[in-house]
Amino acid sequence: MTGHIAWQLEHSVEADVSSSFAWNWRTDVKNWDDPPAHFQLDVPFASGSWGTTVLPGQPPLRWQIRDVRPHTSFVIDMPLDQAVLSFEWRFDAVSERRTRITQRIVLSGDNAAAYSDQVHANFGATLGDGMKRIADAMMRAERSMRSTL
Repeated sequence: MTGHIAWQLEHSVEADVSSSFAWNWRTDVKNWDDPPAHFQLDVPFASGSWGTTVLPGQPPLRWQIRDVRPHTSFVIDMPLDQAVLSFEWRFDAVSERRTRITQRIVLSGDNAAAYSDQVHANFGATLGDGMKRIADAMMRAERSMRSTL
């Protein structure tokens, strides 16, 4: 999608898990927990794969995974009318057992301004808390996995 960036926001958190665990956990759609939304992936997680977000009382939202760099980063694009909402995820090892997870949300395209207020309302005040919830859930999952070994 061409056009200018109408809105963007980035937030990072650190989690006491390896970057490999962080990657594997985050790219498993079963771990995506953002009620009341439900997420479905049509095929395995890879560049070009399509998925769907289902919210009660709304039509399903389709999105596509792109630019997958295993264990490093991926992007999810949600096409809109002459715009695209992108969720860019990065996983950077801080140490062997600590990972910085960054999400950058970018709204761009020729008609992006039409979605700016809605995107800001949905993500502007919640991105930090949402990222902390993801990091905490990831750490709980890793501890649980270790305790069963």
